Amino acid sequence: MNFEKKIEELKIKLPEAKPPVGSYVATKISENLLFISGQISIDENGELIKGKIGKDLSVEEGYKAAERCGLSIISQAKVACHGDLSKIKSCVKLTGFVNSTDNFTDQPKIINGASDLIASVFGEAGMHTRAAVSTNSLPLGVSVEVDAIFELN
Repeated sequence: MNFEKKIEELKIKLPEAKPPVGSYVATKISENLLFISGQISIDENGELIKGKIGKDLSVEEGYKAAERCGLSIISQAKVACHGDLSKIKSCVKLTGFVNSTDNFTDQPKIINGASDLIASVFGEAGMHTRAAVSTNSLPLGVSVEVDAIFELN
């Protein structure tokens, strides 16, 4: 499957891969694994998507926030692969963190935004293992953060 062509077919506009803002790297390759640091929810205008799911944002808005994290993951993967997404063999795992209220229990529905996007772009190679975790806050007050592990050819 040609991942670049699929991105084009889906009319996806990838955001710019943002550099880290702390003492870490955005991506790291170890043997044939590509680790992508947590990508936070940023909208198409570059604004942070902030707030608690279940209070400030709906499940649908949270899903879209996670989808935006997925787009950033693909952007970071593309940079790590020197612009060549054909180097991706498969997505191994996503870990999603949801800034939610204490009684919110639909974290998997939120992280589906990132999972569905990765699967739509990478097809069978995009099917991954996953964790969807609730947290009482995230950096900069964002709603969602997702990190990823990919296997490289």
